[in-house]
Amino acid sequence: MTIPPPVRIQAAVVRAAYALPEGLRRAVAGKPVVLDGQTLALDAQLILKLQRLSGASLVMSGGVGPSRAAMEHARHLVGGPRNRTVAARSVGIPQEHGELAATLYTPEGLAAGSGLLVLLHGGGWVVGSRASHDHIARFLAQRARVRVLSVEYRLAPEHAFPAAAEDALAAFDYAYAKAADLGADPERIAVGGDSAGGNLAAVAAQQAVRRGGPAPVFQLLLYPATDASTRRPSRALFADGFFLTSADMDWFADRYAPAPADRTDPRLSPLLAEDLTGLPPAYIGTAGFDPLRDEGEAYARALEEAGVAVRLSRQSDLIHGYASYIGVGHRFREATAEAAEALRQAIGG
Repeated sequence: MTIPPPVRIQAAVVRAAYALPEGLRRAVAGKPVVLDGQTLALDAQLILKLQRLSGASLVMSGGVGPSRAAMEHARHLVGGPRNRTVAARSVGIPQEHGELAATLYTPEGLAAGSGLLVLLHGGGWVVGSRASHDHIARFLAQRARVRVLSVEYRLAPEHAFPAAAEDALAAFDYAYAKAADLGADPERIAVGGDSAGGNLAAVAAQQAVRRGGPAPVFQLLLYPATDASTRRPSRALFADGFFLTSADMDWFADRYAPAPADRTDPRLSPLLAEDLTGLPPAYIGTAGFDPLRDEGEAYARALEEAGVAVRLSRQSDLIHGYASYIGVGHRFREATAEAAEALRQAIGG
């Protein structure tokens, strides 16, 4: 894909800002931000300052179309150079409603019979795509030494709840059934995603286990949305100023699950499922400065209480969406590398 010259210039400005000496980066970002006993990382504070200067936000004026375009644009600014050591090919997932597009990522030198991650992208069930998360998929594939099947699930408002949840489970079923064609081991298939994608991965794991039969062996959940029915303290603490806002969350939820949808439905709010026993082990990464922090951590506690093996890792100095920024700040890459290592230990090699 050819990147337009204005985008290349903007990307160069972002890279230049992160290449400045620490003192100059601090001068640009402003004085340290301390909230809820946490200090915001300089890398995170700098990206927030650059976003404010550029007018970037998750929900853009003009609605769904401009918001989707903004997320696709952002990938070129913060995703870094494309990792050419990871091959990619298109895959079609047949469905009654029509084929789901997906991309299969394979790291260089990875033998057949590897583990595979079914990756569901973030974006509030409304924005985001395989393209916007291409750099994340490549990073996870290379670091964890697994294949990654990144899925273009149906988006709201064109396809409201539970369409995305249905597609997430269908993608896992396809990966299991076609594991040999994908070069994967059917007994080493995980589900994962960030934000809304983490929500969909958690839901897919629950549905697969409850119906019996094949189920994922691991969940990789990055700052997942787990309960759309209530507002926890972090929602108010970080309601504004840390990229994902409380108003953004309302906007996304209103498009994915408008009335009369039941927001206590476990297919939307996996934390509220009556039975969490028997679910696959999980890595749950949360961000300290994230309105979704508390519900992600509540899900980790609920899984632990149900006897599920969970590793909860709060990146206390980071913001929502930290995996998207791996092409710029060191702290974003470090936090995402930790998640990739957990995936490697679970199904990689």
